[in-house]
Amino acid sequence: MARIALVTGGTRGIGAAISIALQRAGRHVIANYAGNTAAAEAFAKETGIETVKFDACDYDQCAAAVADITARHGTIEILVNNAGITRDAVIGKMSRDMWDAVIDTNLGSVFNLSKACYDGMKANKFGRIVSIGSINGQAGQYGQVNYASAKAGIHGFTKALSLEGARYGITVNAIAPGYVDTEMVRAVPPEVLEKIIAKIPRGRLGSTEDVGRGVVFLTADEADFITGSTLSINGGQHMY
Repeated sequence: MARIALVTGGTRGIGAAISIALQRAGRHVIANYAGNTAAAEAFAKETGIETVKFDACDYDQCAAAVADITARHGTIEILVNNAGITRDAVIGKMSRDMWDAVIDTNLGSVFNLSKACYDGMKANKFGRIVSIGSINGQAGQYGQVNYASAKAGIHGFTKALSLEGARYGITVNAIAPGYVDTEMVRAVPPEVLEKIIAKIPRGRLGSTEDVGRGVVFLTADEADFITGSTLSINGGQHMY
């Protein structure tokens, strides 16, 4: 029987590539989305992957969604915490709402879903939790104290929870992508994007599929001796 995998923010961009990669690896994938129903419906139609709408920032919605998925499909044994947003500004212009929105979405959701899925994984003596961090959580980034803090928090969360889960067969890892070829990155002015690429030793942006392959690797049954780690997928831009 295929293992059940839940991917937050799993219908667009990096999340969509992760969902598809896991599906191709033989997992039964459920892709979460928060607001863009049209995009989610198009993704489901194209891929055959089930989509579920709930707010990953909302603790009670997460618990209810996990309970519903478990009742219909069985225990979620693979969780990919991918949901994320940006609200960039220098600190002098960053409002508390901008701070809270990014911390709640990018880091709070990791707690909400990991907490909701943990007991089921523990009972099954098997679990794979992978959270998507960022090169900017490792190296920092101008105008992103909220985003960098949330992503750095993911790396610390990963290390701490891995110590709790190891005895139960639950591995907890993170992936820190560098600059990936998504709509958001392609919206950067061409002259700025050229400078970014010039700093990447591999000479290109990452692809969403690069990240998807990393998730498949870390969530494999055979990856049971890899836990508490952060896999950097950044073309050599930052070594940490």
